[in-house]
Amino acid sequence: MKKLLALFAVIGMLVIASNVTFAQTEEPTDTTVVAADSTSVDSTAVAETPDETVAEEEGDVIEGQTFHQVIKAKFIEGGAEFMAIVVLCLIFGLAIAIERILTLNFSSTNTKKLMANVEEALGQGGIEAAKEVCRNTRGPVASIFYQGLDRSDEGIEIVEKSVVAYGGVQTGLLEKNLSWVSLFIALAPMLGFMGTVIGMIAAFDAIKAAGDISPSLVAGGISQALITTVTGLIVAIILQILYNYCVAKIDSIVNDMEDASITLIDMLTKYKHSQK
Repeated sequence: MKKLLALFAVIGMLVIASNVTFAQTEEPTDTTVVAADSTSVDSTAVAETPDETVAEEEGDVIEGQTFHQVIKAKFIEGGAEFMAIVVLCLIFGLAIAIERILTLNFSSTNTKKLMANVEEALGQGGIEAAKEVCRNTRGPVASIFYQGLDRSDEGIEIVEKSVVAYGGVQTGLLEKNLSWVSLFIALAPMLGFMGTVIGMIAAFDAIKAAGDISPSLVAGGISQALITTVTGLIVAIILQILYNYCVAKIDSIVNDMEDASITLIDMLTKYKHSQK
C-alpha cells in the first residue's frame, strides 16, 4: 500500500513538473507580426476593428490547441503552485481509492458456493475438512468461517461470539484508509475556494494599483480565480464517485458476512446434534 501511494505521488509530481516547465518555456505565437504583414500586403484589411481582429486571433489560437494544451494553459493560468496542491489531492485520493477497489474485488467470494462446500465437508470429513475448505478460499467470509470452526469444540455460544468479534475486525480491514479519501473529497473544494478568494484579492489589488476599473482587468482576475474552484470541484466529484463505490461494495460484503455467519451457526448446530 505504501509503495503504491509513493509510486502514484512520484508519477503525479513528475507529470505536474514537466507540464509546468513545458508550458512556461513554450514561446507564444506572435500574432502581431502576422497582422502587420497582412496589413502591409492588403491595405483593405484595415477596415476591421481592433476588437474584431483580437477576437478572431484568439479564436484561431483556441481552435488550434489540443485538449491537453488547453488543460495545461488553464493549469498555469490558475496558478501552477496552488493548482498543484489540488492535483496532488486527486493523485493521492485516486491511489487509495484504486487500492481499495482492487482489495474489495479480491475479497469478494461466491458465498453460496462456499457455504455448500463447507456443509458438504462437515458431513463427509468433519470439522477439519471444513477448516481445510476455508483455508483454501480467500476473502473475509472464509476467514470468519475458519474462526468459527476453530472454536466449535468450545460450544455454540463461544462460536457465535468469535464470529461476531472477528466479523468486526474484517469490517475494519475492509474500511481501511477510506477516511483519507473522504478527507481529500472535503479538502479539494476548500482548496479551490481558497484559491478563488486569493485570486479575487489579487484582482482587487490590481484594480487599486491601476486606479481604474478596467473590464478586461476585472474579468481576467475573476476568470483566473474561478479556475481553482472548478478544479477542486472536479477532483471532489471524481473521488466521491469512487468513494461511494467502495462504500457500496463494503456494505455488500458485510451483508454476505452476516448472512454467512448465521448459516454457519445453523450448520454447526445440526452437526453437533448429528454427532450425539
